[in-house]
Amino acid sequence: MSILLALLVLIGTSQAQPRMHWRAATQHELELALPARPAVEKDHIEVEMRTASGIINQNKKVIAGVVLITAGYAADGKYSHFLLVQSPFTLGNVHLSAGNYVLGWKRKEDVLEVTVSDAASGTPKGTVVAHRMTGNGRVESFRLWPPDGLSEIQIGRFFIHYSLDES
Repeated sequence: MSILLALLVLIGTSQAQPRMHWRAATQHELELALPARPAVEKDHIEVEMRTASGIINQNKKVIAGVVLITAGYAADGKYSHFLLVQSPFTLGNVHLSAGNYVLGWKRKEDVLEVTVSDAASGTPKGTVVAHRMTGNGRVESFRLWPPDGLSEIQIGRFFIHYSLDES
């Protein structure tokens, strides 16, 4: 009986798909993945590469973001950050497939209302709420924390939870 049970366990584990391992991307990996001037609607807007942050898996798929330098553009809170998505994931309650997105935000009392839009067309994909951090943590222009830690994106003093859409 124990041999049969061991065989069933072995068969079950061999059919299971391996879980993706994600880690923080290095600055070099971010520079290779993120465009210096991503297409945002009709413009190509420069980024502040020193603010780039992201994660990468063993298949070299990247999810990363960076602050857009919007001075001189009519952004008006419509966009402030560029987000590169090479593996589907869910930001708050907004599902994002592979593609390029922009994040824009408006302050509402003690939260940020963050709008996610397609970068090329400007078409809104949804809105999520970013909550203010508790405690005295470090303020970041943009930070995408690896999923084995916080599974959150940080914008300033605010956090949005994300989940990876993988088997």
